[in-house]
Amino acid sequence: MALAEQIKNRRKTKGWTQAQLAERLGLNRAQVGSYEEGRAEPKLDSLKAMAQLFACSIDALVSGDARTTKELSGQKLRVLTVAVDSREGSERVSVVPVKAAAGYLGGYGDLDFIEALPQFALPLPEFAQEETRRVFQIQGDSMLPIMSGSYVISSYVQDWRSIKTNELYVFLTQEQGVVFKRAINRIAEAGCLDLVSDNPVYKPYSVHVDELIEVWKVQGFIQLDLTTKPNMDQVILARLENLQSEVHELRRSLNQHVA
Repeated sequence: MALAEQIKNRRKTKGWTQAQLAERLGLNRAQVGSYEEGRAEPKLDSLKAMAQLFACSIDALVSGDARTTKELSGQKLRVLTVAVDSREGSERVSVVPVKAAAGYLGGYGDLDFIEALPQFALPLPEFAQEETRRVFQIQGDSMLPIMSGSYVISSYVQDWRSIKTNELYVFLTQEQGVVFKRAINRIAEAGCLDLVSDNPVYKPYSVHVDELIEVWKVQGFIQLDLTTKPNMDQVILARLENLQSEVHELRRSLNQHVA
């Protein structure tokens, strides 16, 4: 569906006239009319304002995706399955070790699976008791200096729009299962997240919200191997190569500009 039709249909769904929409956008009725007739296209600021009014992303407005912001945020997904202490009625912290990570993709909504995971209480004052937490054991060197085999402590994220750029999260995705990455939140404008490894050897990639099942914000980690030091040589080398590439690209751009 074209942008013009999107604007017109979403306005009518709200029950607004062109004049009423124009007033909310700080425009005149003729401008809204030109958008709906396809004679003109709104500027980025107007697109952002429309997306906010219509409770959708800019990408959804342009591409014709009819989902609302609530759907993009993950709030319309299932109720989280948690383990509960039968005596106290309080939530327990479930641990997802590497061996159970593959099964977690199929068992995240199964109470029997969740209750079979190792559980413990986390009575540290830094962790608010009302939050739901889960501990995931990570594997691989993509997030060095946090080493493979470490356990990351995380809290459940209900609203994906609250994901903070450049902070650490554990994601459960339909394709990859459990992944531990740094996030760049582009849900509002593109309906997706960019997942970035701290080890630059691994390239960033995008995940659309349709692929997300769960999001957990990392609050700390536990490393049991205190004798092995992470090999940072490869990481440093990759960062130097990236820096050289950026300098080369900058020089090329400057030369083109001067020419």
